[in-house]
Amino acid sequence: MLKNMKGNLILLLTAMIWGTAFVFQSDGMNYLGPYTFNMSRTLLAAVVLIPVILGFKLFEKKRGRSKPVDYKTTFIGGFFCGLCLAVASCLQQIGIVSTSAGKAGFITALYVIIVPIISLILGKKQPKKIWICVVLAIAGFYLLCIKSDFSLNAGDAFVLACALGFAVHIIVIDHFLEKGADAMIMACTQFWVAGIFMLIPSFTLETPTWDGIFAARYSILFTGIMSSAVAYTLQIIGQRYTTPTLATLIMSLESVFAALAGFLILGENLSLKELFGCALVFTAVILAQVDFKRIEN
Repeated sequence: MLKNMKGNLILLLTAMIWGTAFVFQSDGMNYLGPYTFNMSRTLLAAVVLIPVILGFKLFEKKRGRSKPVDYKTTFIGGFFCGLCLAVASCLQQIGIVSTSAGKAGFITALYVIIVPIISLILGKKQPKKIWICVVLAIAGFYLLCIKSDFSLNAGDAFVLACALGFAVHIIVIDHFLEKGADAMIMACTQFWVAGIFMLIPSFTLETPTWDGIFAARYSILFTGIMSSAVAYTLQIIGQRYTTPTLATLIMSLESVFAALAGFLILGENLSLKELFGCALVFTAVILAQVDFKRIEN
């Protein structure tokens, strides 16, 4: 129980960091193309994590807590996690070009239902309570993200594929953690793989310049260190202690925290409909963690 709570709190912190990062990502787009920005922050995250991992392993060794690392499983896991991360990020950027930010946010959030469906296909049954919470969360995201009539276009298909990519990313993390992969090394590996993969669209579809990167330095530093290096590593560590479906619900609070950050930092207005959407998502996440059987006893 305590381990589950620990994992849930770690994932909640992850969602808070990701939500706040939207402010910095928005600013970074003023100086760089989306692929160059994602490539820059991802490679920065990979570099930052190297000394952190070395320091952490040295600390464990001095305390006598050092454990042997299954490098083969860890690096294979990092490769597939990085591939999922890169593909999902690129698909999202392609889709956003021809759809609204609100629809993109809502469709991306649909990974909250894609993850339990994939888990079900893989033979992991989900409690009825979880499905109710998923429906509540989707309703909340609709109210939060969709500001006009909902219609679909070609760009939305790319964003939906992006949601599938993020869902597979969560399932892949769970799979390799169960096989004994080292969480921090796998996180670092995924950033190297994703960053190198993103070099392709960065240099073929955009023209990266040092001046642009320097101009966006504060946004790259925050998103590279906090949103990528810290938050994605916390995601992998947090998923050790909870199920993929519950992890997805908690991390989906990213959209809620993004709306709140826009309200508090950028002065953006939140309507009653959007506030009610935030409340629905929060309710879904809380209900998903309540043990009703224990309460009845």
